[in-house]
Amino acid sequence: MTSPAMRAGPRPYSDPYLTGVVLGLVLLAAFVLVGRGLGASGAFASAAAAVTNVASPGAVQRNAFFADRLPFYGDWLVVEIAGVVVGGWASAALAQRLRVTVERGTHLSATQRLVRASAGGVVMGVGAVLARGCTSGQALTGGAMLSVGSWLFIAGAFGAAYFAAYLMRSAWT
Repeated sequence: MTSPAMRAGPRPYSDPYLTGVVLGLVLLAAFVLVGRGLGASGAFASAAAAVTNVASPGAVQRNAFFADRLPFYGDWLVVEIAGVVVGGWASAALAQRLRVTVERGTHLSATQRLVRASAGGVVMGVGAVLARGCTSGQALTGGAMLSVGSWLFIAGAFGAAYFAAYLMRSAWT
């Protein structure tokens, strides 16, 4: 038997202003508790170092970039990414939006949407490697530290996102 709340359908998304304040408090807590801000790309470098260390320990020990990222299980960013996964699941469950679906416009098949999303993820990943950091670390941590470069990056990222949304609008109508 379903509850009346479940029959009513999913709840609306959380208030973006409240969510922004909570994210700011999480960033502050990260600085206070672990002495560094938020970011994501370092966790993937640590995971790559751990996997490479299993396959070829000597290669990791000779590579300063990878050697600095062991042991992977104690890396703060790995714990952060695990928290993002658990928190995302909990948020969707609490809002009764926990389901497997592909969000897409009427002019895209699910496969086309997944291919485009994957391509965008690869471009973002390559950009994070070239920039030696990710957009979340740059915007959240750098922005909180009032870095001029971070604020310029934020403006550029939003501008590029609006331009890309304009170019991709036909896929969502």
